[in-house]
Amino acid sequence: MTRWLITGAGGMLGRDLTEVLTGRGEQAVTAATRKELDVTDAAAVRAAVAGHDIVVNAAAWTDVDGAEAEEAAATRINGEGPRVLAEACAAHGAVLVQVSTDYVFPGDAAEPYPHDAPLSPVNAYGRGKLAGERAVAELLPERGYVVRTAWLYGAHGRNFVATMLDLATRRETVDVVDDQRGQPTWTVALARQLAELGEAALAGRAPAGVYHGTASGTGTWCDLARAAFELTGLDPARVRPTTSDKFVRPAPRPSYSVLAHDRWAEAGVPVQPHWRDQLAAALQVIAPQGRPSA
Repeated sequence: MTRWLITGAGGMLGRDLTEVLTGRGEQAVTAATRKELDVTDAAAVRAAVAGHDIVVNAAAWTDVDGAEAEEAAATRINGEGPRVLAEACAAHGAVLVQVSTDYVFPGDAAEPYPHDAPLSPVNAYGRGKLAGERAVAELLPERGYVVRTAWLYGAHGRNFVATMLDLATRRETVDVVDDQRGQPTWTVALARQLAELGEAALAGRAPAGVYHGTASGTGTWCDLARAAFELTGLDPARVRPTTSDKFVRPAPRPSYSVLAHDRWAEAGVPVQPHWRDQLAAALQVIAPQGRPSA
């Protein structure tokens, strides 16, 4: 039986990953929320990792704009936390899967970023996550895995899709940026991929290093909002395209967040489905009982 430890298990991804793993059978899952395990507490982390085969770090400072104002605090969780976990995994012989972000890239590309593309974060959140990636690579060169993801949404937390469906109940039209391109990714789809990667890693089939865990296909935030409206029976024309300069925020955002998926073939793990297919499945969970009225 494989023994898993999930940190940040109370978050949107952590909750879905816990459910996915417990549903697979032959898995012993320890789900540690932020209150139950501070990933920057070395003694607590070492004790928690003991007895586990694989650790998935879903704990993170996810407030991108807040990180801009409190970079040291954000980097403590996003950069130092993975280092503490990597040290504990090295001591106990465990595999570590670190969840990272597209924000380690500058976002100025014209084609999907490969896993080994040059890194240059444009904001504090990205810099902190990059520090975490480097710690894992340094301390666990043979048993460390970094999975970069992007544009996450799910049933268990605040996210763009839920916000759009809420706005649909209160506004006739919604203005959404149409000049940022990425890969909207359902947390359940990512959780399934992380579970398969972990099993492949323990079986010796998956090379250590960086993987990109995002949906297939690409779209803009406007595309995503319109698809969410359409799939819930609303008029997608109620979503009006606009530009990023109309929504100035403390932390700059990459304009292009499309990641290449080439490395999954090396691990024998399928790439994720197209983002529209993910969204259709996700909406059965996110908005089945409280769909907005047309």
